[in-house]
Amino acid sequence: MLESLSEKFRKILRDVRGQGSLTESNIQEALKEVRLALLEADVNFTIVKDFVSAIKEKAMGQEVLESLSPGQQFTKIVHDELTELLGGADSGLEFKGRPSVIMLVGLQGSGKTTTAAKLALLLKSKGRNPYIVPADLFRLAAVLQLKKLATEVGVDCFDSGDMQSPVEVCREALRISGIKGYDTLLVDTAGRLHVDSTLMQELQALKAILKPSEILFVADSMTGQDAVNTARGFDESVGITGVVLTKFDGDARGGAALSMRMATGKPIKFVGTGEKVECIEVFHPSRVAGRILDMGDVLTLIEKAQATFDEKQAREIEKKIRRDTFTLDDFKDQLQQIKKLGSLESILSMVPGFSALKQAKDIKIDEKEISKVEAIINSMTRKERQDVLCLNASRRRRIAAGSGTKVQEVNKLINQYQDMRKMMRKMKNAGPRGLRGLFPGRTR
Repeated sequence: MLESLSEKFRKILRDVRGQGSLTESNIQEALKEVRLALLEADVNFTIVKDFVSAIKEKAMGQEVLESLSPGQQFTKIVHDELTELLGGADSGLEFKGRPSVIMLVGLQGSGKTTTAAKLALLLKSKGRNPYIVPADLFRLAAVLQLKKLATEVGVDCFDSGDMQSPVEVCREALRISGIKGYDTLLVDTAGRLHVDSTLMQELQALKAILKPSEILFVADSMTGQDAVNTARGFDESVGITGVVLTKFDGDARGGAALSMRMATGKPIKFVGTGEKVECIEVFHPSRVAGRILDMGDVLTLIEKAQATFDEKQAREIEKKIRRDTFTLDDFKDQLQQIKKLGSLESILSMVPGFSALKQAKDIKIDEKEISKVEAIINSMTRKERQDVLCLNASRRRRIAAGSGTKVQEVNKLINQYQDMRKMMRKMKNAGPRGLRGLFPGRTR
């Protein structure tokens, strides 16, 4: 989402670092470019003005101007101010009472229903016992959609039956949660195409009943400044406590993310990074600032890997590599683990300096290729997956036909697999230290 802005900031900082020393003149020139970059990203003009002024005040200090590495100092100042602009310190969910109630509010189509399921899955992984409450009776099929998503993430969903009132739904859900011992209620509320008094009155009534510990405003990142203005409207009427930005992986210019905190005074708590239920991330201002400035986000990448890769499975794979018994079945399992991390573009964006590489622009990542590899492996017999040496021309033609691919693609996969086996033999010969780096989450 922030790719265009990141590219502009990389150029600005590269030019500054190329200067032998920082002067008022070249600082002014750099800040002019920063101002233009932020305005083009649809950041509020007043926020841009304050942001640039803060950088200028710090960059003009004697400590920076006389520094041995003024370019690096300037980069640090920009990073610190970006972090502050995005919210400063991390802001997690606040849980009060039992059950703790989290209300999701926002306009129709912002992604509240999917976000409810994503948060339920995330909270479940943290050891909580969430209960999803479908209080959106305005949109047809909203209840059915939420029940389907709840089943997908393995979380209970309140059955509203023939209830006609969101107030009635929430009262009964609170009663049931007390009986069954749920510790968190995730309430999906109704939306409209725009803010109106009827919607706000309904939300105020629900707030009075539920006494929520969090009221999260769910906003579509693609709507830019409109999302910021709408957030203000919801905050004035019902008092939001935080923001969830959906479609953070989209092509928007980033204005909503950069303006939301300063414009509303409310922190961004989560971002949606894809359509799948596991595609949600805690929002870390410092890490996002690092991504914008192409410093990477290694901590988030490590957290994703630790949450995704099964340690027991990693031990088994390590044993197979040591014994040189790594098969195509194991190869397919590893591909599926990688897919759980998210899109390959999002993974690579967390690698420091990757976006600045000239070759990075030439890399075209086609997620369909992974599905194609899985189809080829699935078209093999158990014997063929265990021993690729038995794959003669006739077998390869059959596999290609069964997977809807070409023989050349089957040959390419087999060659890649054999090259990987050779690399693993080298890693095995390098001893335990050589193998340890392959498996996230392993500590010894």
